Amino acid sequence: MSVTPARRGVAPGPTTLLVIAKEPLPGLVKTRLTPPFTPAEAAQLAEAALSDTLRTALSLPARRRVLVLDGRPGPWLPPGIEVVAQCAGRLDERLAAAFGGCTGPALLIGMDTPQITTADLTPALSPDAWNGCDAWFGPADDGGFWALGLAVPDPDLVRGVPMSTAETGAVQRRRLVDAGLTVRDLPPLRDVDTAADAAQVAAAAPHGQFASTLARLTGAASR
Repeated sequence: MSVTPARRGVAPGPTTLLVIAKEPLPGLVKTRLTPPFTPAEAAQLAEAALSDTLRTALSLPARRRVLVLDGRPGPWLPPGIEVVAQCAGRLDERLAAAFGGCTGPALLIGMDTPQITTADLTPALSPDAWNGCDAWFGPADDGGFWALGLAVPDPDLVRGVPMSTAETGAVQRRRLVDAGLTVRDLPPLRDVDTAADAAQVAAAAPHGQFASTLARLTGAASR
């Protein structure tokens, strides 16, 4: 599904920006936030994280901005974002399929780092991002990764990497290096998995929707 073009004034670059996400439904997203949050509250935080991520995506100089979605779009989807359905299978297979649907360079991020800024991602989306570079890699503090960019989006560079482990990021980066690719690194970021993560991420981006949603939920709980 395609929607209206991105905001005026954001010049397109050579790279497709992929955001992989789940529809923010209670009981299906951010389950490690429960407790202390209810499933409905965890879904509200997931929606806020996704909204912040998509807003940042719209500010970046991408050729295309694509939400690779498990579920259905909702009112949280802004204009300027294309939507494609995730394939079935393990996470590595879904990431591989997302890259396989791209022509030309692609950068993939998730919905778990709502604190991302244009400064975090601009190096991998600039017109010269791929000069002397085959891949971009953004490590996550939990041992995973929050961003992966490929000049040639070969699904086999992702397929088979064990996901959601403390070694996921190291294995994925090694896969790139072993394939003979020149890899550049983006800054490490913290994923939102637990309530402690949520508090730290909100503090890092206090003016975002995620931070305001967390403040509302924790304020309500304290009353």
